[in-house]
Amino acid sequence: MINCIAIDDEPLALDVIESHLSKIPFVNLVAKIRNPLQAIEIINSQNIDFIFLDIQMPELTGIEFLKILQKKPMVIFTTAYPNYAVESYELNAIDYLVKPIPFDRLLKAIMKVQEKTNNNKPVTPINNITNDADFIFVKTEYKTAKIFLNDILYIESLKDYVVFHLADEKISSLLSLTYVEAELPKDKFVRIHRSFIVAFDKIKEIERNIIVIGTAKIPLGENYREDFKKLVDVKKI
Repeated sequence: MINCIAIDDEPLALDVIESHLSKIPFVNLVAKIRNPLQAIEIINSQNIDFIFLDIQMPELTGIEFLKILQKKPMVIFTTAYPNYAVESYELNAIDYLVKPIPFDRLLKAIMKVQEKTNNNKPVTPINNITNDADFIFVKTEYKTAKIFLNDILYIESLKDYVVFHLADEKISSLLSLTYVEAELPKDKFVRIHRSFIVAFDKIKEIERNIIVIGTAKIPLGENYREDFKKLVDVKKI
């Protein structure tokens, strides 16, 4: 989960950001703040990964606010004026969003944050990754679905969404396949294609470079073949 706050003197702008973020399951909006000075304590005392920061505010501009921060989270600037873009990037901003902010543009900025967050995580040897939980919670539209790992046949990436294919239903969520892959136990699920993760124990047949699970035939991507075949060889008798 990625934590953020939104700072803007306009309530409507904050509401738009909150509405957009409600559709993104891996982002937690900790607070909406109209006075940037009130945000300093939250940033210093809590684990805030990034902030949405308006540039034009009456008492303190977003750029001035960022310069006085000692603890600096990642920043996505928001503004109605596009002429600050160059200065914002000189301050190493993740992105620069011009109001009114469309959902797809905000999502693109969030994906940049997620990528940078993942790149900064320490690398853990695969053999040491374990997950004792037998279920996960997935946000889908305006509800959260509980999915038992044993019910998952395979997971498919479709543009900005992933689809969890279960025995009796499909559940879609606004996630990246890379994020899902990192959250699943490595001894139960394997990435076989840039668009597919499969449950290893649900594989019925392997036909050359096609994985058969139930009635579905899933391609084995060229970049994943060698690692997948090594896993299969371990299970052969």
